[in-house]
Amino acid sequence: MYKPKKRFMQLAINEAIKGNKKYEKYPMGAVVVKGNKIISKSYNGLPNNKDPIAHAEILAIKLAAKKLKTRYLDGCVLYTTNEPCAMCSGAMVWSNMDGLIFGATTKDLENFWKKRRSEQTSKRKFIFIKAGDILKKSKPKIFVISGFLRSQCLKLFSLYDPNLRR
Repeated sequence: MYKPKKRFMQLAINEAIKGNKKYEKYPMGAVVVKGNKIISKSYNGLPNNKDPIAHAEILAIKLAAKKLKTRYLDGCVLYTTNEPCAMCSGAMVWSNMDGLIFGATTKDLENFWKKRRSEQTSKRKFIFIKAGDILKKSKPKIFVISGFLRSQCLKLFSLYDPNLRR
């Protein structure tokens, strides 16, 4: 049984904060680790680079593959501040990762967007599918630990929406 480490999730949280300071949007962070070694880290790159797949998880996976010089990330675990979307979960499968540890859940994010409903967000498309629903179909299985440091990850939502700051 994998025992998640606070320092890796804290690094993902720090990445989310760093990205939010740069873009003032989408405070999400991700870290890829292998054993006790940090392979890569990233924050959400969506706001300014016009790349619709520049999620923190995708960027961290791509950086890890480049650093390890392989498309297969055997033995690697992804720490992320939010439960990955369907695309990011699929990338974990295709890159052969071993595990996922996340803080805020898909339901948390769905509730956040419902509260923020505006004309802009009402026209956006969302997919609220649990990462575990995708990852449990992978072979071999990818382990999933949800809600790790969830309360700290939920606080990141307030960086995106000033109305939630306290």
